[in-house]
Amino acid sequence: MAPLAQIIAAAVMLLHVYIFLLETVLFRSRGYKVFGITPDKVDTMAPAMSNQGCYNGFLAAALALGFVLPNAATAQAFTIFGLACVAVAGIWGALTVSRRILFVQTVPAVLGLAALALA
Repeated sequence: MAPLAQIIAAAVMLLHVYIFLLETVLFRSRGYKVFGITPDKVDTMAPAMSNQGCYNGFLAAALALGFVLPNAATAQAFTIFGLACVAVAGIWGALTVSRRILFVQTVPAVLGLAALALA
């Protein structure tokens, strides 16, 4: 995998590890603030956010496999799959939650896919 594509994929992976942590482990202390949820809704939202966090963890895991699998073709397939899933999830998030998600998730994922395609 080209160095630029690796850097972008790693950044997207780390972002999703952070989101996973905010939505699961850190939701009641910090996560709800980052996502703009009022304190009175934390208890109601916590289970759904935790579930959503698991999905972000799966996205990070797919990208991580792209770095550790020994077969280059398989590793690249996981990277492409992970970045494509992040891009689609970001589009859906932008349509249903906040436009900001498009720039935080989709744009970096698409840049990573472009870097892979150009390599």
